[in-house]
Amino acid sequence: MIPRSRLLPLALASIATLSLAACASGGAGDAPEETSGSAEATAGPACEPATEPVGEVGSELSLKLGSALPLTGGFAFVGPPEVAGIDYALSLINDYSSTTGLTAEVEHGDSGDLDNKAFETEIPRLLSEDVSAIIGAASSGVSLQFIDQLISAGVVQVSPANTSDAFTTYDDDCLYFRTAPSDVLQGAVHGNFIAELGAQSLGLIVMNDAYGTGIAKYITEAFTAAGGEVVAAPTFNPGDTVFDSQIQEVLAEKPDAISILAFAETKTILPSLIEQGFAPEDIFLVDANMAVYTEDFEPGLIQGVRGTYPGPAPDEVEEFRAGLDAFLAGAGDEALTDYTYAPEAFDAATLLALASLAAGSTDPEAIAGRMQEVSGGVPGGEKCTDYAACADIILSGGQADYDGVSSPVTFDEVGDPTEGRINIYEYQEDGTYVPYEG
Repeated sequence: MIPRSRLLPLALASIATLSLAACASGGAGDAPEETSGSAEATAGPACEPATEPVGEVGSELSLKLGSALPLTGGFAFVGPPEVAGIDYALSLINDYSSTTGLTAEVEHGDSGDLDNKAFETEIPRLLSEDVSAIIGAASSGVSLQFIDQLISAGVVQVSPANTSDAFTTYDDDCLYFRTAPSDVLQGAVHGNFIAELGAQSLGLIVMNDAYGTGIAKYITEAFTAAGGEVVAAPTFNPGDTVFDSQIQEVLAEKPDAISILAFAETKTILPSLIEQGFAPEDIFLVDANMAVYTEDFEPGLIQGVRGTYPGPAPDEVEEFRAGLDAFLAGAGDEALTDYTYAPEAFDAATLLALASLAAGSTDPEAIAGRMQEVSGGVPGGEKCTDYAACADIILSGGQADYDGVSSPVTFDEVGDPTEGRINIYEYQEDGTYVPYEG
């Protein structure tokens, strides 16, 4: 267990917006020393952004999008907020269509997961709808199952939640983008945070897919660079339901801390660790399992568990959440209890519309060519923080630089965001989590 005598005075509620190639510093209060992201992935082939529209800017355009997000499967808790984020963005885009000439619609689909493989039927269905772009999947492993289909079809893909470094080097014909920062950053923050708490040994329980093994790599590199040792890292396959051997392998090494890198499997692994005497405050989660567990565990069971999650802290998106809640209420849709990756999905839809507007076209290649520019990845843009303001800049002949709800985004030449936030949270008695304050 983490030695209590070595606990540092932490008040780390947020990791500030930063460059993925730079260091991660703490938020307000007494924070850890800078956390190095030394495990930076090597970039893939660079894509040249387009500089001129292919059609008339301001002409009437009908942009059709698809979404392939987890409505079923082990990551399904992020599906509703992501879908809601897209729908909310499109409502604002269409509210301004009388000025821009651009209207947008979306055909939603279920990506499922690597177990139920809903994507095998949903991706062909979405492509048959003649969409310009597909937003999704959330799971990196799932996106890797169909990214080649989208490349072959010449359709843009924007994920609001893929974090695997595999996409940084993927030969995607310049059609792939993501609005969430890669695991290079989250792994560095996660590993360093545990080390700063005083842990000298760490056990990992790892889902054997692109996401799980990827983030495990960067957590391990950060933790060992900080002087710690990863003493066990057993894996399991997506769809597994029994994890006794992995749990026993980790517990046998008596680590100071354990990180669970899993999806819905966490509902089995987490209580088992606690029931076998491992302290909740020494267990750590990641974005894939930072869910609200109010209905899953007895009150108080997971109180003290902490975890890292890319994206803004709640107080940074209060206005966005209020607007999203009002939109859902006005549409008669069910209210959200979890907002995971809703801002990133909102930004994905907004950027696609801005790129289409700047290109004067709904052609996927033309949209892809303007994505880096409208995100601020091309120097010389004018800052704007909502669709209407950015659209006005484009319509007046300027270059928009959209700073999103989730982060400034700022795509690089391989479609990765160069800026992002990682926050640290702590679970409360009722199974919800709040920013960690040390």
